[in-house]
Amino acid sequence: MTNSLRPYGNRRMPLPPAQSPDVEPVEPRPPQTQPRSTQQSKQRDAFFDNAKYLAIVLVAVGHAWEPLKGDSRVLEAAYMVVYSFHMPAFIIISGFFSRSFDMRPSRLKRLITGVAVPYILFETAYPLFKRFVNDEPDQKISLLDPWYLTWFLVALFLWRVTTPIWKTVRHPLPLALAIAMMASMSPEIGDDLDLQRVLQFLPYFVLGLCMKAEHFQMVRRNSVRLAAVPLFALALGFSWWAEPRMATTWFYHRDSAQELGAPWWSGPVMTLAMFGCSLVLTACFFAWTPRRHMWFTALGAGTLYGYLLHGFLVKAGDFRGWYDHDWLHRPLGEVFVSVLAAAVVTVLCTKPVQRVFRFAMEPKMEWAFKRDAAELAREREKAESRADDSRSGGREKARV
Repeated sequence: MTNSLRPYGNRRMPLPPAQSPDVEPVEPRPPQTQPRSTQQSKQRDAFFDNAKYLAIVLVAVGHAWEPLKGDSRVLEAAYMVVYSFHMPAFIIISGFFSRSFDMRPSRLKRLITGVAVPYILFETAYPLFKRFVNDEPDQKISLLDPWYLTWFLVALFLWRVTTPIWKTVRHPLPLALAIAMMASMSPEIGDDLDLQRVLQFLPYFVLGLCMKAEHFQMVRRNSVRLAAVPLFALALGFSWWAEPRMATTWFYHRDSAQELGAPWWSGPVMTLAMFGCSLVLTACFFAWTPRRHMWFTALGAGTLYGYLLHGFLVKAGDFRGWYDHDWLHRPLGEVFVSVLAAAVVTVLCTKPVQRVFRFAMEPKMEWAFKRDAAELAREREKAESRADDSRSGGREKARV
């Protein structure tokens, strides 16, 4: 790169075009003469923001159901259905928007400030929160053992770092599935960095990397939307039947088959079976996701805020006995908890909350990074061009 920036006589080689640090390009940037808000609205596809928001609402509702589901077989069945597709949908979208990731300094800087730093901060904050709210003075802080929700940040960091590999190999999805299958029967992997989840959820991220925009168009056809209704009904019926026969911990993808008390060979079988079921239900979810701009579309840009912050409220309710009231364990109470969880995570995705917590979620940290050489060269070239224009203008005036 440095050779291309050196002058040759009085001529300079053209510099590469400026690259946006955003790893989620959807459309080309509009002209800079337009207002910033207009540019952002044209860059983002309402469908993906709607899908991200609805997925994060289901994540929060599923977490709110955990203390209640043991009292209701119907709620347990609904919990299994939601857990079979809400994180796969979120991870597929993450993979789709990671297709442009490479090892350029701007991309790495965004990965560090937007994923690694929030992980360090929240992995520190959650144990401290548990220590004081749940009165556990011995609760330790360990960056190697993700607690509760922070596993996703570890996974996203590792998935994105390995993106160039998946874009290079010939058959990325079968390879990712093979890795997930082997992980499901390998208890010796241990709990460090929650690698079981990282590896078992890997195929969904790789699938997102392999997808194109037209693939999402396929599941948004009316025929698929109509088929999604009986498929969801069938999934609920099957989950109601399977609830007393199958442990819901399979859906967490955090343990091997042996750790769940099953034979080793069931790990690969369940990995393939759950991957297929999750893809079907995720396609149904995408089919019913609105494709036009909705009142909640703008909240799709703040889903990571809602994801990481709602965990404090869920755990506070668990630690402080908020679920001990008997009426919450009845149908109306379950509906109330569901609506409350959806409302809370919606508020946590709003712009005011983003402004308050941006220091932790999207720190700029300009002091920690070197300026990109190409960017500095472009600035020098622009300054020299302005100086040349100024001198040329002065000479023209002198001639006159």
